[in-house]
Amino acid sequence: MTPAARISAAIEVLDQVAKGYAAERALTNWARGSRFAGSKDRAAVRDHVFDALRRRRSCAFLGGGADGRAVMLGSLRAQGADPALFFNGEGHAPAPQSEAEQQPPRTEMPRNVRLDIPDWLAPPLMASLSGDFEAVCDSLRHRAPVFLRVNLRAGTRDDAVASLAAEGIVTVPHPLSNTALDVTENARRIQNSQAYTLGLVELQDAASQAITDMLPLRTGARVLDYCAGGGGKTLAMAARADATFFAHDIESRRMADLPVRAARAGVEVTRLRTSDIAGHAPFDLVLLDVPCSGSGSWRRAPEAKWLLTDDRLRQLVRLQGEILDKAAGYVAKGGVLAYATCSLLKDENASQIDAFLSHRAGWKLLEKRRLTPIDGGDGFFIALLTRV
Repeated sequence: MTPAARISAAIEVLDQVAKGYAAERALTNWARGSRFAGSKDRAAVRDHVFDALRRRRSCAFLGGGADGRAVMLGSLRAQGADPALFFNGEGHAPAPQSEAEQQPPRTEMPRNVRLDIPDWLAPPLMASLSGDFEAVCDSLRHRAPVFLRVNLRAGTRDDAVASLAAEGIVTVPHPLSNTALDVTENARRIQNSQAYTLGLVELQDAASQAITDMLPLRTGARVLDYCAGGGGKTLAMAARADATFFAHDIESRRMADLPVRAARAGVEVTRLRTSDIAGHAPFDLVLLDVPCSGSGSWRRAPEAKWLLTDDRLRQLVRLQGEILDKAAGYVAKGGVLAYATCSLLKDENASQIDAFLSHRAGWKLLEKRRLTPIDGGDGFFIALLTRV
């Protein structure tokens, strides 16, 4: 595919996203119908689509419209490229620009448009981030780094660096965690690498690793990852301590790959159904990586920024409070309840902990930490509570 044909494909995918298709599904549907596209073509189209979605509002402003064609016009202009080189109608290229499309915007770009933030979200984000508001919002407009977690049961960080380098994958240690590696070259080779297939490394954000490092683990402890999802934090904990690990998710299908991943990592994890938890309680540590807005990880899932509504945020806040109250009953006396989100919003973070402590006697806050993308990884919050 020519560069211009890749732009045409991105326009097609973006139009499908605008109709309600998830970006990954729209990309998959396009790839299935475009057998001529090679792996480099598919990767390039995906990059175009996700770059445009991260900056959808500013690209629409620069392109003069909200459809896929206008957004890609704006994306090229934002990159300093001349759209006429791609919108020329040759072969599979998009049709040439109309006279109207060639005209640049005549007004100054508003701040929230420039930062690619929905207007309704700007006030709560400003209240949560204070002086970091613009820097964090700008960071969310750029592609996230690719991070690996070194499985210390399988080798050292130096071992992982050397093994990956032997296959052309360049990494450097990241300061957020002593297990974190920042992949600087050939990230797309990771899942076929020996270090990955043999369990020496796993894909995991550096900030996610940093908050997992804060969890109090000891030999013989009983640990429940209550909102386990794919089990990344479960595996990260299991790599650090000889404890008994349990994983649960209300949608158990999310944990379908966990047995294979645990076997590859050389650890044991018992999956629990919701009805099984009470029979295995109490636990010395319960981790709640609760459903949230995902605002700290919008670089990786940019659609979520545009799909979130005030009503949906309120629903999430209620759900988080309910999960906190319910899971507190599974913690042993003297045990720890760890509440975590990948959100930047105070309502989902510190305010949840304040509300919990205000109506639950016998609990105290041990520690809390907030990370934002300007710290290097995704945005995360964690609070450690103990039952006294």
